[in-house]
Parts: sequence; C-alpha cells; structure tokens
Amino acid sequence: MGLGVCILAAPEIVVGAVVVAGVVVVGFAIKEALDAYELRWGDPEKVRPAPETRPVPEVKPVPVTKPAPPKPSPEKRPTPEPKGPDFPPLEPPEVTERDRRRCEPVPVPYHLGGNKLHDKCADRIPNNSFPGGDVFVNGKNFDALQLATRTLWEVKTNDIETYDPFVRRIELQKQVEEARRERDLAAACGYDFVIGVRSDAHKKLLEALLPGFNIVLMTWC
Repeated sequence: MGLGVCILAAPEIVVGAVVVAGVVVVGFAIKEALDAYELRWGDPEKVRPAPETRPVPEVKPVPVTKPAPPKPSPEKRPTPEPKGPDFPPLEPPEVTERDRRRCEPVPVPYHLGGNKLHDKCADRIPNNSFPGGDVFVNGKNFDALQLATRTLWEVKTNDIETYDPFVRRIELQKQVEEARRERDLAAACGYDFVIGVRSDAHKKLLEALLPGFNIVLMTWC
C-alpha cells in the first residue's frame, strides 16, 4: 500500500521508474543478442563441443574366391591326350642269314613221288623256272616255281570225282590241310601259292572248301 501510494502520489517517480526499467530490459535484450551472435559467428572451437572420437574399426581384406572351373558337358567329354609307352618300343628283329637261306629257292633235280602224269603236269606249267624237278623253299618241296612272279605251285592229278563218297571226303580233307600249310609256308617267304588240278569237278570241290585260294585248271596236261 505504501509503494502504490507513493507512485500515485508522485507521477515523476513513476516516469523515472519506467525509464529505468526500460533501460534494464533493453540492456538485457542487447546482451542476449550479443550472446547469440557470439554463438553463431564466434570461434567454433569455443562454441561447438569437440566431436567424440571413436576408434576406427580395422577393416580386413575380403578374400577373393576364384571361380570354379566349368564342368565338362556330359555330351562331350574331353578326350585324354594319348600317352606314349613307358618303355621304348622293341625294334623289329633283323632277318638272319638262316632265314634268308630258308626262303631262297633251291632246285631239286627230281620230283618226289615218281608219278609220271603228275611230273609232266608240273614241268609244263607256263614259265616254270625249274622244269624236271621240285623246288625246295622254307622246308618244303614244291612242284614248280614261277620265279618271275614269285609263285609256287602244287599239282593235284587224281580223278577225285570218281572216288567213293567216303574216300573222296577223306582225300579232300587231306588236300585241304596240305594246301593251307603249303600256302602259309609260301606266304612266310613272300611267295604266292597256286593249286593246279586236271578236272573242273575237282576245281569246284576245292574252291568250296578253300575260299580265297587260287585254284587253276591245268589244260596243258
């Protein structure tokens, strides 16, 4: 009540108080503006707090994975490369002097058997190099040799088509076995082999039993 009375009683005091109060308010406002300016434009180290430093985590290199090799197609598999032998190949055996002599034709001055018809058919073979006897080649006496064509001959002069069926079968089997052995002996020394017969029936019988053999009908005897 006392203050209010004083104010009401003295108007000039009221005006002074208002002025003082206004100055205080303006001063306070100026200080806040200066503080705000300092915060905005002042030293950032003073204004902003120092950032919190954290340890940088160690970055480990990521392992690089190699791509898997492509799988071969089931339809086409890789062909393995051929490998050589683990040991050197054997050299072909040399031809010995004995083998050379074994294959050289040796004339024999007579025919084995003593059958005149057989001997005549053999001697008259065209281009017979050694008529009048046999030729010994690779352990066997052949009936004739055509040296120009390296062909050895065996002659069959029996009339086998006239034989009894049983006897004919036995004789044919014997001739077949002999012919196979004789051709092998001739071929081992590089000779061709021919069988000579006197009848067409005999020729056909042997051709049926010896396919691939050279069987000739001897029209000269």
